Amino acid sequence: MNERTPYRREPGLLDRFRPLIEATRGITLAQILAITGLESSTTQNWIKRGFVPHPVGKKYYERHLARFLLIDALRDGMLLDEIGALLTLVNGDTDDESDDIITESALYELFTELTAAAEGLSPASDELESIVREAVAKQAVAEANRPRLEAALRAMLLAYSSGWFRKEAGSAFRELETMTKKE
Repeated sequence: MNERTPYRREPGLLDRFRPLIEATRGITLAQILAITGLESSTTQNWIKRGFVPHPVGKKYYERHLARFLLIDALRDGMLLDEIGALLTLVNGDTDDESDDIITESALYELFTELTAAAEGLSPASDELESIVREAVAKQAVAEANRPRLEAALRAMLLAYSSGWFRKEAGSAFRELETMTKKE
């Protein structure tokens, strides 16, 4: 796996790009690619499959960027179709913001804050459940939607953790291979 841009999964990231997005009334695909480190074919595929909203004209906005970053953060630990389904369970149709229970930007920021807060915790711990519950309680989300958002965030955190463990296992394996070749 090649190393991508340092912008991945960083709390406050969207705050840094918001002025640019607002000043230019959207950003281009080339700018999305520079920020995310994704390939053009990948982003186009995600849009075509309905995982990311269609651009408005040829412009992308904060919600597009947030969705690209979320999918990218989760794809090492979850199948792409599952990620799309998970995000649809949270916010419905990608091209219809009226059915969202939380903005894509707020979801991304919440996810990045939770990944930082949950670092070192067991994915099945009561403490993780508590952190998720407390974080969701602070969101401007209808009471009826809170359990769904909590469940989605737990799934996202587990997928993210799974991807991290998968990468670490791959590194350990490559280290072992290198050791045995030297013998």
